[in-house]
Amino acid sequence: MAAFLFLHLTLLFLLAGPATLQNPGPAEPDLLDRSADFGARLYRAVAGRTDNNVLLAPLAVFAGMLALVSGTGGSTQNQLLQGLTLTGLDPQILPDQFQALRNAVLQPGLSLQQGAALFLDQSFQAPPSFQDLVQTKYGGQTQSVSFSNLADAQDVINRWVQDQTQHQVQNLLGALDRQTQLLLVSAAAYQMRFSPPFNASLTQVERFYVDRYHVAMVPMMFRADKYFLAYDGGVKAGVLKLPMADGAAMLVVLPDEDVDLTAVEEEVTSEKIRAWVRQLKKTKLEVQLPVFLLKRSYALKDVLQALYVTQVFQDGADFSSMGRASGPSLSQVYHASVVSMDESSDDGGSGGGATAFSSPPPRLTFNRPFIFIIYQQASGSLLLMGRVANPTEN
Repeated sequence: MAAFLFLHLTLLFLLAGPATLQNPGPAEPDLLDRSADFGARLYRAVAGRTDNNVLLAPLAVFAGMLALVSGTGGSTQNQLLQGLTLTGLDPQILPDQFQALRNAVLQPGLSLQQGAALFLDQSFQAPPSFQDLVQTKYGGQTQSVSFSNLADAQDVINRWVQDQTQHQVQNLLGALDRQTQLLLVSAAAYQMRFSPPFNASLTQVERFYVDRYHVAMVPMMFRADKYFLAYDGGVKAGVLKLPMADGAAMLVVLPDEDVDLTAVEEEVTSEKIRAWVRQLKKTKLEVQLPVFLLKRSYALKDVLQALYVTQVFQDGADFSSMGRASGPSLSQVYHASVVSMDESSDDGGSGGGATAFSSPPPRLTFNRPFIFIIYQQASGSLLLMGRVANPTEN
């Protein structure tokens, strides 16, 4: 794309004024960094297994995994800490640390709904103290179900996911195993509301180049304004920041035309994300972004095992903090998330128009696969990470 090539060659002349992450406030900064590390590792592991759209809510998954840390002991707990990049942190104070993190991140007005739940077979009763800890510290819940009645158990879990995703994900679970005793499920839903919003009257249907052989026609939003922008010469990708009305922001990462998206994804770490934010500078731009709705769900057992979380899935796992010194094993970790990007605005109006400039600024058009990262600006916490390979597919 000629306009984008011109754009990144002239950044030194156009850009001014850095944008940086703010301090995390009352949240534990070490745990915040560790959660971001885990989120980036999880994203790379999931993205490396598919060419399709990807969507994860790292904080929701992290909350559920921390509940497991608090429910386990011995080598099972130690391995969980290693897999979650939490080595060196005291598991006894993790609940209070995460509660501080949650309170700092999930501020009133944030358009993110998320939750995590442990579904236990009726034969396995977790003590009330553990149930209270999961609810008060991790914002989750424990729920007793009868896995001997597979249809009822499936219905209970699917209805919980529907509630967490604003009924966008209807049937997370298919067939269940009668031997199931414990499942971890997390879910999240987010509606992007840009500040300033895009004007729906300027949206036009245009081409999106899925790959060199496939083109999709998609509604493409448009706005001319001053944006925060960076160019990473190491991975050959532009990074655009779009603020949200709720205090979150989205980084949209677009590789150069001759660069494979997966090559950029392999470099996405928490430190790389922080570096992108530090490098952002304001410049005049015309931006075109596709409208999309992503609904993704995953069974994460294999992914987590690839991240060296294995013992919790094995017979004899130590769930002593949940009342069982040996067993049950965790059968599966499920995750579902939904994100919507369109011209929606909180004021109910048509959104902002294009800013008038004396001469047309460079245009950045997201008309090929890209990565997006939604984070809370005050803390830097990762809320959602995704890949848009084809905006016409959920």
